[in-house]
Amino acid sequence: MADITFYELPGCPFCAKVRTKLDDLDLEYDTIEVPRSHGERTQVEEVSGQTGVPVISDEAHDVEGMAESDDIVEYLEETYGGA
Repeated sequence: MADITFYELPGCPFCAKVRTKLDDLDLEYDTIEVPRSHGERTQVEEVSGQTGVPVISDEAHDVEGMAESDDIVEYLEETYGGA
């Protein structure tokens, strides 16, 4: 099981942005696809306190329920970019 868990909705452009960054950095991650209905997104709501996606959790760095694609991409670059 990977340290990073990525909550996404297929077809979501913001999720695609995060997935691209995860893949560009060659990171191992687990994906959880959330239901289309916000009312059924209990799993991501428990982690992040909201039903929007994308959301990531990163056990290796005690990050739980980070939302907002720009924030996630910036976090991934700063944490794993190695520049």
